[in-house]
Amino acid sequence: MLDEGSVISYLNERGLISGNATVEVLTGGVSCVVLAVKSAQREIVVKQALPELKTKAKWVADQRRAIVEAEAMRVYQSITPDSVPELIDCDEANFTLSMSRLPNTCTNWKQDMLEGRIHPEMGEKLGKILAQWHNSTAVDAAIKAKFMEGELFEQLRVSPFYRAVADKNPNLQQVINSLIEEITTEKIALVHGDFSPKNILATPDHNPIVLDFEVAHTGNPVFDLAFISAHLLCKTIRTQSEVEKEALATTALNFLDSYRQTSQISIAKSLPLHVALITLARVEGVSPVNYLDEPAQQKLVVITKAALLDSTMTYEQLFESAQ
Repeated sequence: MLDEGSVISYLNERGLISGNATVEVLTGGVSCVVLAVKSAQREIVVKQALPELKTKAKWVADQRRAIVEAEAMRVYQSITPDSVPELIDCDEANFTLSMSRLPNTCTNWKQDMLEGRIHPEMGEKLGKILAQWHNSTAVDAAIKAKFMEGELFEQLRVSPFYRAVADKNPNLQQVINSLIEEITTEKIALVHGDFSPKNILATPDHNPIVLDFEVAHTGNPVFDLAFISAHLLCKTIRTQSEVEKEALATTALNFLDSYRQTSQISIAKSLPLHVALITLARVEGVSPVNYLDEPAQQKLVVITKAALLDSTMTYEQLFESAQ
């Protein structure tokens, strides 16, 4: 695996830089080595997929996801060029990709929200971006065929989020199995698969730039809608500030409204159930969030399990219950 000591020679060998450079280790979440390299010619972010994710529970995933990510970046960049970094190089043999580094004036959206910097217009802009992606790829047979394999989605999302929660909750297995069926068999558009605040940077004027495309697959758009909404729901439950709760809920509603206005694809009625399940998985799944205290976790479990047992609960009601 690449590290601070080897990445400069690696980039020189690939012809991406010439000579010396400085290296900075960036957070790669749980799935990748991520290094920022600054040379006289350019600033590059190098990302290499790990064979085993850095989680408490064992979580193995195919490194081919790096190749999928590069291909997805090209697709999304062609649709919304201002919202996706430029792909510079893809080294399939070493499961490594290199991309342009974004300006250091950008901030991580997850961290912004955790620190109380909540800008609901981010939700509106993200809803439009996501709808554009889904619209364009839903009518492109070649793109859908290229990303049709579902093995990586199973490894990285279905198993650790959906099946892990079903294993712990026999009374929820029927509804969870129906949700799994929906996201694994309905092949509608190219789905990002990790549309999460940690993978979104915000420019100083609150425009989003989306990262991390390694879970991209042809599937059901409801997953992308639910995945980001679940993160917003977790953060709404976390904060004790009524002002922050209202701003986070507004962000979520802005996101869904904007998506609905732009999308040419109907939003699945099951969306609130997917949101509840993915939120529950952030406590009971393989990859729990690290910012919820015990009372918040307990509240989350109560809210989400009630929603999963009540098929009439709406998206709006789910966020109301978290306030």
